[in-house]
Amino acid sequence: MGTHGVLPEERDRPQPFEVDLDLEMDLRAAGRSDLLGDTADYGDIAEAVAAVIAGPHSDLLEHLAERIAQVALSAAVGSAGITGVPRITGVTVAVRKLRPPVGVAMTSAGVNIHRRPSEAGQSGQAGRSGSPGDPGQSAATAQAQ
Repeated sequence: MGTHGVLPEERDRPQPFEVDLDLEMDLRAAGRSDLLGDTADYGDIAEAVAAVIAGPHSDLLEHLAERIAQVALSAAVGSAGITGVPRITGVTVAVRKLRPPVGVAMTSAGVNIHRRPSEAGQSGQAGRSGSPGDPGQSAATAQAQ
């Protein structure tokens, strides 16, 4: 639950959000060893993402998605230096606001972004569209009921 959006009611009333993360990294060691220490701890990353959703307000889903990408990439990079976890080379973030307060019945509205560590947090990346495979690719989605 978070208070993100441009409308006054979105700032005051917590709303449900869904987040999907796809992490890119070399998983061969984890595939061979079956050890958590050879991969990213998804529980730790999920807690960090939940803190972003519950944390400070963002007007736009694009901004919220950028913040989530930064946290996911930095959490993974931080753990790599300590435990030998493979470095995450990319993250795809999908953020959906469930039942957005708009004039038509919609199940969700959302954005999808893909970032690499060198791009996370760069200004102007959230709204940039690109062709498939473009590291700065972004997309907006909406689902009507």
